Amino acid sequence: MKRLFACALLFVLSWGAASAQTPQPPEVAARQYLLLDLSTGQLLAERDADSQADPASLTKLMTAYLVFNAIRDKKLDVEQQVPVSQRAWAERKGGGSLMFIDTTMTPRVSELLRGMIVQSGNDASVALAEAVGGTLPNFVAAMNRQAQAWGLKNTQFRNVTGLTEGGHYTSARDIAFVARRVIEDHPDFLPLYSQRQYTYNNIRQDNRNLLLGRDPSVDGLKTGFTEAAGWCLVATAVREFPNGPRRLLSVVLGTSSAEARAGESQKLLNWGFTAWNALRLFEAGKPVAEVPVWKGDKPKAALGASTAIEKRGVWVNVPAGDSAELKVAIERTDPLVAPLVAGQRVGTIKVVTPGGSTVATLPLVVMEPVALAGFFGRTWDSIRLWIQ
Repeated sequence: MKRLFACALLFVLSWGAASAQTPQPPEVAARQYLLLDLSTGQLLAERDADSQADPASLTKLMTAYLVFNAIRDKKLDVEQQVPVSQRAWAERKGGGSLMFIDTTMTPRVSELLRGMIVQSGNDASVALAEAVGGTLPNFVAAMNRQAQAWGLKNTQFRNVTGLTEGGHYTSARDIAFVARRVIEDHPDFLPLYSQRQYTYNNIRQDNRNLLLGRDPSVDGLKTGFTEAAGWCLVATAVREFPNGPRRLLSVVLGTSSAEARAGESQKLLNWGFTAWNALRLFEAGKPVAEVPVWKGDKPKAALGASTAIEKRGVWVNVPAGDSAELKVAIERTDPLVAPLVAGQRVGTIKVVTPGGSTVATLPLVVMEPVALAGFFGRTWDSIRLWIQ
């Protein structure tokens, strides 16, 4: 059976507490959009986030992720020189953005990364994909395997650049997932996405993310445009607050112009930072509850949120507004019987407003392992459980 614990745990908030009304997002002139708070993992706003869409150069987020993996795994070195194939050079005929490399050049991986990320060069993307995968089909297959491993249900890749092609699609939610993994798995490469311009072979090109020059809190991520996709932008920003920094991620797809994608993204980011507050529920590594364990070598198990091992602890977004009390309720399966392993899910933590609205739902997990007790301890607990 399930028991409800810790209903009396109240967090009295003197600022930014839960309001009875969930903030309504602004009007956003985009076919699909999504706003995610990366500090808490909460989705703040969305529209048609699961509708399939042409990703244009947002595709290069996945291309970059796999290249970053190869560098991390020592399969590729940032100072390694890469020959430019005829296939990469042929991107000049495709009508998309270019770094302007040719077959007489051997650019370094570090240069190609800037060509792909800052200049959005299709030729640089192909050169990097061939350096990692050997061939473009091999690399595209790896992109799809990664998407499947992540459980992305509305994504399929046909190329590494984002040029329109049948069967090449994604969604705002899937793109946000890929972008989050780029930020969280490869933070050392994030500064590349905030570089305002890059010059290669005496050709200087500006980063097409207009927010980099307008909002100092914006430090990436990627633009995209094709006739089929419209003007698209994934943007991320981090701003300081009294209780610590917050990072938001916005995705807008299918806007009408470069100016519109920047404006609509800015609108979402500003709304997310002002309409919501992030509150810390639990300190990092601290248990939420300690509960009895049967047949274990310890009498109790420490339980916490699945993200409690993170340095900042467990945070939740609540609407900005009047002060109120948040209630933290713990639901878990009882009895808990050893052995228990660290990270094992044993229930759910629910954060609710006084009016009963659920603000957040977090997995409740075992924080430290509990091994089996000896023979006599197990036998005694078996008798006690039978009597109950």
